[in-house]
Amino acid sequence: FGLPAENAARERGVHPAKWTYENIANMRTELQRMGLSLEWEREFATCQPEYYQHQQKLFLDFLKAGLVERKESWVNWDPVDGTVLANEQVIDGKGWRSGAPVEKKQLSQWFLSITKYAPELLDALDKLDRWPERVRLMQANWIGRSEGAKLAFTLADSDGTVEVYTTRPDTLFGMSFMAIAPEHPIANDSAARDPKAAAFIADCKSRGTSEATIETGEKLGYDTGLRVKHPFIEGATYPIWIANFVLMEYGTGAIFGCPGHDQRDMDFARKYGLDVTPVVLPPGADPATFALGKEAYTGPGTAFNSGFLDGLDVDAGKRAAIAKLESLGVGKGLTNWRLRDWGVSRQRYWGCPIPVIHCDSCGVVPVPDEQLPVRLPEDVTFDKPGNPLDHHPTWKYVNCPTCGAKARRETDTFDTFVDSSWYFARYCSPKADVPLVKAAVDHWMPVDQYIGG
Repeated sequence: FGLPAENAARERGVHPAKWTYENIANMRTELQRMGLSLEWEREFATCQPEYYQHQQKLFLDFLKAGLVERKESWVNWDPVDGTVLANEQVIDGKGWRSGAPVEKKQLSQWFLSITKYAPELLDALDKLDRWPERVRLMQANWIGRSEGAKLAFTLADSDGTVEVYTTRPDTLFGMSFMAIAPEHPIANDSAARDPKAAAFIADCKSRGTSEATIETGEKLGYDTGLRVKHPFIEGATYPIWIANFVLMEYGTGAIFGCPGHDQRDMDFARKYGLDVTPVVLPPGADPATFALGKEAYTGPGTAFNSGFLDGLDVDAGKRAAIAKLESLGVGKGLTNWRLRDWGVSRQRYWGCPIPVIHCDSCGVVPVPDEQLPVRLPEDVTFDKPGNPLDHHPTWKYVNCPTCGAKARRETDTFDTFVDSSWYFARYCSPKADVPLVKAAVDHWMPVDQYIGG
C-alpha cells in the first residue's frame, strides 16, 4: 500500500495491485537468487486482506476505547496528488513527489490520540538502558514536555481575546509584539479586509512548512494594525503581526514576542524595528549599564525592568507570573507537549480502507466485526483527479448497520505508515486469526535488527 505505488501504477496505466504484486515477485526472486536463508512461510504484504483485516479491527478497538478522533485540522495539501502531506514531505514549498506548490487547507481527518500517552512515553525512556543516549534525547525532544502558562490577551479595540502558550511567563514585561500563524482566525479576518495581508498569507503558505525549514528560513511578518493589551502593564498595547515562523498546530497558533530573551524574536524585532527590552539580568551584570547586541540573552539571571517580578530568579519569576495571571483570571499554569496526535487518513485509493460508515442519523458508525475486512473495490478508474473511491458508482453507498438508512463508507484510507507500524510483530504469528499471539511475540521479540521497506 502507499502513494508511491499508486502514482507509479497511474503513470504506467496499470492497476496498483498488479504493479505491487509484480514488484513483490521481482523482489522475492532477487532475494532467492542471493541465497539468503529466509523463512518464506512468514511472508505477507500489507495490501493483503488477510493482513489489513486485523489492522481494521485494531482501529475499531482504538475507536471504542476513545483513542481515535475525527477533527478539523490544518494540513499540507498537494493539489496534484490530491492528498495530505506530512511536513517533511514538503520541500521548498512543493510536494515531494509531484513538485506542485503545496497549499494549506483545513480538512476533517482521523487521528490516533497518541498525546494521551505522552507522559508514559517520556517516563519509559529512562528504562531503555541499552539505547544510545543521543537516541533517547532525540525521542525526549520529540515528545517535548514543557511547563509554562496559557494566557489570554485582550484586544485593544474590542472584548475579543488571543490565547497564547508560553514557557517564559517571567519575561512578559519584555514583550514588544504578538505574532500569529498565517492560519490563525485573526489572520483570516485581516486577509478578508486587507489585500496585502491576504498576499502575505498566500506567500507564507507557498513556502516550506517543516519545522527545520521554518527554523532556518528568513523570519517574515505583516503588521495587521491590531493591538493587544498587556496583562500586567496598565495602558500598554502591542502590535499583532502575522508571522511565517508561528505554527498553528503548536500551542495556540499565537506567541508573545520577547526579543531580549529569544533569538527568533530578536531577529524579527531587529528586522522590523520593534522594541527590544531586556528583562533578565545575567549574574554579576549591572542593571544600569546592561544592554543587548544582536544576540538575545537566554541564560540564568534575575528579573529587572519587570515590576513585581524584579529581583526574582527565572524559576521564581515563572511561578510568580503564573500566580498573578491566575489571580487576574487571565491565565493558568499548563503542561504542554510537542508531540501531536497522529493524523492517519489519506485521500488515496491504494491504502487500507478505514472501517467506518457515515450516517446522517447515527453519525460515525463502526463497521461490524462480521463485515471485516472492508475490501477495496477492484474496478476503479484513474481518469479523474482525486480519490477514485469518491468517484466509484457503488462502493461507498451502503446501509447504516445501526438504523438501516442509506449511508456512506469512509473513503479516506490509512496512511501507509499505519501499515508498517505494527507488521514487525505480525511476523511472529503471520497466519493467526488474531492480530498478535502473545506467546509468539514473547518468544521472538525484541528482534536484533529490523529493516523496513
